[in-house]
Amino acid sequence: MTIKELLIGREDCTCGKSHKCAIDSVVIGKNACESLKELCADYNNILLVADTNTFAVGGKQVQSMIGDKIENIHIFNTTSVLVPNEQALAAIEAKLTDKTELIIGIGSGVINDLCKHVSYNAGLRYYIVATAPSMDGYASKGAALILDGMKITTNADVPKAIIGDVDILKNAPFDMIQAGYGDIIGKYSCLNDWKLANLVNGEYLCEFVINATYEAVEKTVRLADGLNKRDTDAICALMEALVAVGILMAYVGNSRPASGSEHHFSHYFEIVGIVRGEDYLPHGIDVCYSAIETAKIREELASIENISEYEYNFNKELYEANIRRVYGKLAEEVLALQNKLGWYNVDRVKIYREKWQEIRKLLAECPTSEQMRELTERVGLSYDSFKEFYGEDKIKDAYLYAKDLKDRYSVLWMYYDLFAK
Repeated sequence: MTIKELLIGREDCTCGKSHKCAIDSVVIGKNACESLKELCADYNNILLVADTNTFAVGGKQVQSMIGDKIENIHIFNTTSVLVPNEQALAAIEAKLTDKTELIIGIGSGVINDLCKHVSYNAGLRYYIVATAPSMDGYASKGAALILDGMKITTNADVPKAIIGDVDILKNAPFDMIQAGYGDIIGKYSCLNDWKLANLVNGEYLCEFVINATYEAVEKTVRLADGLNKRDTDAICALMEALVAVGILMAYVGNSRPASGSEHHFSHYFEIVGIVRGEDYLPHGIDVCYSAIETAKIREELASIENISEYEYNFNKELYEANIRRVYGKLAEEVLALQNKLGWYNVDRVKIYREKWQEIRKLLAECPTSEQMRELTERVGLSYDSFKEFYGEDKIKDAYLYAKDLKDRYSVLWMYYDLFAK
């Protein structure tokens, strides 16, 4: 589906919901920044938010379009990684006044999430001028933040306008283009997780949203050669796919269409990296590599023929010791989340026994790990370098404990239920 069709929404979907999108305008293409003149016509006190890098590539274009309508500018110093935490939120909030009418973010993932959260809490409208086709959160409702050291998604509204000027997007660092591609390719994994959650737990599922997301994925798979050349049409198509997936998330009110076990891996690498002071890869690149790992998990599970040999055998003492080993100072928050959910008190193996043939068939629908590796390598990403970067032990821990950062069922829970002992 096109962005224009998705913006219209879908009334009376067969899933039982009416899907609506509150975004007023999406402009992707050459000279897209020129649309700001009209989009900002009714505003006179605008706060611009960027970091030193994103302001350098997009700040002049934005300023030339809205000029004296700018009330304040906040530019984060990006000599180090910008973390979307309490301090970053406070820095933006300090620039708001009683007159502020609109926030415009210039950037990608972190800038988008920070501005989305602040604008929602302040009751202000928000636009984003994208500087890289790097992630699918531009059009989503939630804001991914790190609060009290934990990766969480807070309630927020979608931006009222998304501007993707291809002359800015195509010149983004190539690892950010790889990240956008990777974020979309990871949907093979998360959509399978969504279907699995529906089969195992009866979770709500929308076939229309699933099919529309698959459409975006299939389009993206064909873009690899063009992305490697920074071809204008390919960059625009990637950006459109990323925005489309964000709108589909807004349709269902959460990130289910776009985030599953592969994202849990990515969040795990990020959070553990922050806790331990260790490096981690860009989000979308982690997602892309992690989708290979989750494909391996599906293959291992699908190879089980006699499910009756398995029993749920949860060792609480050993589990808590491992959570403390893996998550360090954040361990108690991780344990509190899982204690609240109570999922470790549920014997899901009984359900697996009852539905095993259906489950095996579903797991086999996902591309194999070799197919995912091939898709990854099309844009110059080396799976071997991923394994070397994180090391066997950290990746092995992700198989068992990445799921504990979230309140979402995925194939990682099935892996733990059957193999943890």
